[in-house]
Amino acid sequence: MELLKVGSRGPQVELLQLGLERAGYHPGLLDGVFGPATRRSVEAFQRSQGLNPDGIVGPLTWKALDPWLLGYVVHVIKAGDTFSSIAAAHGTTISAIAVANPDADPYNLPIGGALTVPLGFPLVPQTIRFTSTLLDYLVRGLGARYPFLRVRSIGRSVMGRPLTTFSIGRGKTQVFYNAAHHANEWITAPVLMKFLEEYSAAYAGHGQIGDVSAERLYEGITLFITPLVNPDGVDLVTGALAPGSYYYNQARTLSRNYPDIPFPNGWKANINGVDLNLSYPAGWQQAREIKFAQGFTQPGPRDFVGISPLSQPESRAVYTFTRSQDFALTLSYHAQGEIIYWKYLDYLPPRSREIALEMGEVSGYAVEETPPESGNAGYKDWFILTYDRPGYTIEVGRGESPLPLSQFDQIYRDNLGILLIGMTSMLPESMEPIVPISQKKSKPLSSPSMPAGRRPRCLEPPCSPPSALPSSLWRHSKQ
Repeated sequence: MELLKVGSRGPQVELLQLGLERAGYHPGLLDGVFGPATRRSVEAFQRSQGLNPDGIVGPLTWKALDPWLLGYVVHVIKAGDTFSSIAAAHGTTISAIAVANPDADPYNLPIGGALTVPLGFPLVPQTIRFTSTLLDYLVRGLGARYPFLRVRSIGRSVMGRPLTTFSIGRGKTQVFYNAAHHANEWITAPVLMKFLEEYSAAYAGHGQIGDVSAERLYEGITLFITPLVNPDGVDLVTGALAPGSYYYNQARTLSRNYPDIPFPNGWKANINGVDLNLSYPAGWQQAREIKFAQGFTQPGPRDFVGISPLSQPESRAVYTFTRSQDFALTLSYHAQGEIIYWKYLDYLPPRSREIALEMGEVSGYAVEETPPESGNAGYKDWFILTYDRPGYTIEVGRGESPLPLSQFDQIYRDNLGILLIGMTSMLPESMEPIVPISQKKSKPLSSPSMPAGRRPRCLEPPCSPPSALPSSLWRHSKQ
């Protein structure tokens, strides 16, 4: 973590201010500016922790702030402790302690033993910029609060950051949500993380998310979430990548290839200047021709397709992970436009249009086919082409990316129903059985059942083209 003091700016200061606010030392606006009010809060916090109140945030102060950034403390059990007394001492609930410590016997607490004690606030922030550092805190904090969550890295970014993927549930049917392929569309990452936290809390509390039983979702579906496909690019746009560092300077140099695109706010690509959502083996050559004709012929902030499909470690990791699983449906989150894109070429996966219309009904988003100039080499395109199953690109919000966090609450309200339909539509009782990918066979080109112009699924690169819920969702939730 950075050494912070008066004059420091950026998302690390926002993280500091968030921790101080949660700890009860109010720094004022969470604006990422280390001014006099933040210094006073730091000094007061340092005094409370027995630290030198110098107003400078170094390793010891960061360590002392950990409980308010991770959302839990470790309580060493003393004689006479009970779940009730521990909950009262830390401002939390007995049930939160029980969930975080599934093996603890509340009637036989061993003196000197340790309990994870969740603190009494939601963990995923909605008022500060998202970064890979924030995601690291959420991985540790949510994992401690909800031990039934599983976390893995499916690969590494150019800069070596893990591509973190959460999974929840034990159903045989798998669903996959991903976000932030594009750097300046980072607001999509906290959308998925807030959903994951609310779903986890609802399951832990034997409750509902929206109008849907969390336990029913958990038993019927295994949900995978990769919230930050492009961590390096996101850190560049949100200011977590320090000016003057090697990769910042590399991106700055590449941006000069396209001087009309603002830097860093206009940056969509990974840190190598390749657009990750133009990197999949589904019409990649067509995408290359379109983007070259538009002038995107070399690495830069956006729309450069790279030298070949899957040339970048981030898209290659998502591709390989998808190949290793058996996803029945995928959602890829982007910004902006309030649109649901549901189709690739003339492929019509079973029920894909009906599900898209349901999603449009609950969100108010338009349901459209992808424009030709944007309709190749994306993750959604490749998933539909390869597996002939429902895949969607969800474009959230309105305006120019990066969208302001002032839109977050509305975006989340609009998308809660979409996120739930992505799961309820795949519950076993709501659909025909999913045929495992290993048992599916590509149809020959001469097959009379294949629509004109349709190609067999492309499984290896390189490939050329080939909130309120509606009655329908309520029906799924009540069956």
